[in-house]
Amino acid sequence: MNALPDRRLNAYRPDLAEEALRGSVEAPHYVSGTPAHVAVPVASLRPRPDAAAGIDTQVLFGEAVQVLDRADGWAWVKSGFDGYVGYIEEDALSSEVPPPTHIVAVPRTFAYSGADLRTPAAFALSIGSRLTVVGESETRGTRYLTLTSGQSVVAGHCLPIGEAASDDYVAIAIRFLEAPYLWGGRSGFGLDCSALVQLSMMMAGRTAPRDSDMQAAGLGTPISREELRRGDLVFWKGHVAIMEDDATILHANGHTMSVAREGLDAAIERIGWLYERPTGYRRP
Repeated sequence: MNALPDRRLNAYRPDLAEEALRGSVEAPHYVSGTPAHVAVPVASLRPRPDAAAGIDTQVLFGEAVQVLDRADGWAWVKSGFDGYVGYIEEDALSSEVPPPTHIVAVPRTFAYSGADLRTPAAFALSIGSRLTVVGESETRGTRYLTLTSGQSVVAGHCLPIGEAASDDYVAIAIRFLEAPYLWGGRSGFGLDCSALVQLSMMMAGRTAPRDSDMQAAGLGTPISREELRRGDLVFWKGHVAIMEDDATILHANGHTMSVAREGLDAAIERIGWLYERPTGYRRP
């Protein structure tokens, strides 16, 4: 009997499945879904429609999703960015989908009520947030981008869609140092180990799966410990770290509850008490 597809990346329930699974998953109904985008700074994606359920991952302001079902204030969606499937509170979404023109390229920034840093901040935005810009202005030497909502963001904190923040994803990961650890988090406000890899690579114009087991299974090529250099990945069961150099790692971890820098040898010894030795090394 064939195993069912990974539920994290394939949308199916006993009553409904995405159209792409027709023929491989049995369901009474199949849907293609309708497009929407995230209209809040960060929306948590959960395995079931329950605010008490743990967070699997998060989707960011302006990111596209495909809405497969709506019921009781929840939307069952598939992320347009990495294909992750889950439930989001329905009021976090907008069905109007303006094409994004820019992306936030710093760990955190603000959308202001006007094109002036002295005006009230309307809300905060994470790195990776997609913005639709309709205008540009300058106030006291600072350039601002005007959004469709009429609010403004600092132009220097954004890049046009498709432009990489750096060709060195490790340099981007370093900018997250001391950001708080959050299980399932995927933003500049809080993130987990695999999100640090995914977000940093995204801002360098590269792609990575969402979870550490997915990354360990297919991101790049396997290497030996002796080959480790800057940018390589170290995997434990349920954990991943980025090599800053041949002896130092960067990782979002539950030990410091933050993104931290740590010697690889010390990390292997410390982590080994609970999670054994590394399971592998890869060069993405």
